[in-house]
Amino acid sequence: MKADGSTGIANTAIELPVGKLQKTTAAVFLDRDGVLIEDRGYVSRVEDVVIFPWTARSLRMLYDSGYKLFVVTNQSGIGRGYYTVEDMERVNRHIEEVLSRDGVQFERVYFAPEAPDQPSRGRKPSPQFLFDARDEFGIDLKSSYMIGDKLTDLECGWNAGVARSILVRTGYGAEVEKACRERLRDALVVDDLYAAAEWILGRR
Repeated sequence: MKADGSTGIANTAIELPVGKLQKTTAAVFLDRDGVLIEDRGYVSRVEDVVIFPWTARSLRMLYDSGYKLFVVTNQSGIGRGYYTVEDMERVNRHIEEVLSRDGVQFERVYFAPEAPDQPSRGRKPSPQFLFDARDEFGIDLKSSYMIGDKLTDLECGWNAGVARSILVRTGYGAEVEKACRERLRDALVVDDLYAAAEWILGRR
């Protein structure tokens, strides 16, 4: 799991000649806090990371079925001055190390470090990072999924044209479900990441 972004922007898309792109493949794009780990506010220390007990199994199911896995996360705590990019990278490396024991591998971590009032290339609901993954990794967005616990996660997927945006009730998801029922007509709402993985694989 790589967290790039030394300029403050995660992964500038690499343009490859169309003829040299690998065969397109499907992906699952995942928010981090509230989906993979408990959302404990601005998580900046390894000691505060609590990975949901079903996360590794869920991701391994998707990975073994051929889906590429990407993390797409807003990390406004960096822009607000609460913690540094290096703090975030330590947290990400810890998550990677734990999940790798179950054979899970992320292709890339895309992060937006800006605060909400700061200009940002990739801060969700912007679909830019999904477009970057499409261009660099040959991802077929129409066959891919976005999983998150906030409306901005779902909007990111919708804006990128993914097959389905999925809201999990973990993290802020249950609150979003109650407050945004009208906006969720085009979303799938499930209890957690494991339920989302089961639905995706059942559909395939």
